Amino acid sequence: MTLVLLDPRTGRRRGESVLSREPEVAGAVRASRSALGVWRSLTPRARAERLSALADAIGSRTEQFATSERAGTGKPVAEVADEVDQAIDLIRFYAQAARTELSPAAGGLLDGHESWVRWEPIGVVGVIVPWNYPLMMAVWRLAPALATGNTVVLKPAESTPDTALLLAELADRTLGSGVLTALTGDRTTGQLLVESDVDAVAFTGSVRGGTDVVARAGLKRTSLELGGNCPVVVLADAPEHTWTDVVAASVYNAGQSCAAPARVIVLDEHYDKAVEQLSAAMAAQTAGVDFGPLNNADQAAQYDRILSTTCAKRVVRGRVDVPAAERDGFWRPTALLAGLPQDDPAITEEVFAPVLTVQRADSVEHAVELANSMPQALAASVWSRDLASALTLTRRIDAGEVWVNCHLVQTAELPHGGRGDSGHGTDLSVLALREYTRPKTITAALQGAR
Repeated sequence: MTLVLLDPRTGRRRGESVLSREPEVAGAVRASRSALGVWRSLTPRARAERLSALADAIGSRTEQFATSERAGTGKPVAEVADEVDQAIDLIRFYAQAARTELSPAAGGLLDGHESWVRWEPIGVVGVIVPWNYPLMMAVWRLAPALATGNTVVLKPAESTPDTALLLAELADRTLGSGVLTALTGDRTTGQLLVESDVDAVAFTGSVRGGTDVVARAGLKRTSLELGGNCPVVVLADAPEHTWTDVVAASVYNAGQSCAAPARVIVLDEHYDKAVEQLSAAMAAQTAGVDFGPLNNADQAAQYDRILSTTCAKRVVRGRVDVPAAERDGFWRPTALLAGLPQDDPAITEEVFAPVLTVQRADSVEHAVELANSMPQALAASVWSRDLASALTLTRRIDAGEVWVNCHLVQTAELPHGGRGDSGHGTDLSVLALREYTRPKTITAALQGAR
């Protein structure tokens, strides 16, 4: 069986991929488990050398990776090139990070005994990633999992299997057969993988999908990075670049980022200015020129539904400028929505598109209340020239990551993860290594051995 693949830029067929079912899932997991013994027994240095070789192999074919990534996402060339570079950097980061030791040191914690903690790989990890950053989200998960001695079965989104297949091909040569396996298919394929003989599941996607993963995984370890619907708290003394920077972050990847700015919250005294400035900045961003299309028909339909049902008193839309051959693609313009009730779908749902809402707060306390009013708690930003006040405010915002006077600024060294409906677990940084390991305490008696 096969799946039809569409080009988001045109809406037309671009190819097909294998629709994996129980035999394919079981075979991929068996291959992964077969490779586990050798892979986990390698020293951290040996695994690092092989992961570095994988990074080098990707680096020698960056154009092919960028082309493959663009085929399923429709992103601008500069965006996919940057994402390939970030993926390479992250693999190299974890290749070396896994050689560090963060465990408690050995010590005489009990009289006559010596104890220490050994961190061991969990085993076979099922990694399920979404379509918004097919390569980067895969590497965020699989790099720390592989670096710590696990093997991985990677399930990409059904619309974007291209780079996963290419990555698995290179991994087969650089890491060893079965260490990283790609399994293409649909939602059912992912559900079969979760229910299979894997030891842990790392899932990045929707709240609905994450809830389903937990229900099917049972007692298996799960790591979930789910939706964002991220607030942006703008104080009265925000710098002038606030409006253009927020808009730039909101249209990056056509707004299809879990950590993208979504809900702008401003104080009464500069609400009108905020709406005018954001309207102008959003209107200046053109789909097809400044950013790419939405990924698929379902995502375009969600945009259309929310924009048609919003009760916003003011709606400002941007433009779409694409060639005639791409007019049937999943292009959607920017939209700024102001004067909305708190229960408006544009506020309560994650639009996942180039859309910003603007809410009015009558005090800083009210702004914090609005920021924390959604069940998601992934990321947020605060904008103010008063750095001390802004940093104080970051403590009161419930989110796993809070930026000050910037948004969507990330690096391999800094952890990223959510709270509440945004899931649990950590991506990026050395902290992510613990997502894929488990502790074993060793205690040896120093006297009385026979």
